[in-house]
Amino acid sequence: MYSRRTSSRPLIIRLLALVSFSLFTFATLAQPGFAAEGVDPAIEKKLRLRLGAPQIGLEVQSVKASELPGLYKVSIVSGPTVYATESGDYFLVGDLYNVGLTGLVNLGELQRSNDRKDAIAAVPEKNVIVFPAEGETLSSITVFTDVSCFYCQKLHKEVPELNRRGVEVRYLAYPRQGIGSPGFRQLASAWCSDDRQATLTAFKNREELEENVCPGNPIAEQFALGQQLGVRGTPAIVTPDGEMIPGYKSADDLIAVLGLQ
Repeated sequence: MYSRRTSSRPLIIRLLALVSFSLFTFATLAQPGFAAEGVDPAIEKKLRLRLGAPQIGLEVQSVKASELPGLYKVSIVSGPTVYATESGDYFLVGDLYNVGLTGLVNLGELQRSNDRKDAIAAVPEKNVIVFPAEGETLSSITVFTDVSCFYCQKLHKEVPELNRRGVEVRYLAYPRQGIGSPGFRQLASAWCSDDRQATLTAFKNREELEENVCPGNPIAEQFALGQQLGVRGTPAIVTPDGEMIPGYKSADDLIAVLGLQ
């Protein structure tokens, strides 16, 4: 019995060393910034053709090098980002994690946050309904909103307190029932109003107002943007770092999330 334990100890040590080395290697390879800046055009073309073949039918939006050698981040139009092999013969759906010394880092969510931040920053200021902070602006939130949902109405009642505590609230439209719905027309009427803040507030207070859907309003465009960024319901709150918080949060909770306590 003793001899068996003694003889097996070197094997256990070797296995532990191998596991430790593997984790260290993965953590090293998966560090943000490890991936090459660009992708060989031949590889991108191969992935587009392979995944876009008629029997598969995936329309590729972009191809980027991933943090893990041998896999490429492929964004699918109106779909998720997948990790594909160079040949395109295999791909997997899910998030890639960095095994770091301080814990796990979800690289997939980190990329989505960066994408949200960039996409929201690209929205023209004239197309945003802004409730500015009182005094110095300490932070901001961007909210994809509808006028008829209960929790959108509840969150809107927190706006004065958020403004008082230095948080700017920026609204984008997300009509839950789709283009042309009553919610769509009400949102368009708010965006087309001479007093956008007052009109949006009135609709959220369930006041009956005459509809005013003007040509060129941005509601359909913002609805599409929300879908692209993963909005599935309202309110959907996006922080300055691009983190998405689904659903209602009180002013106190949001102040904590924004690190303003």
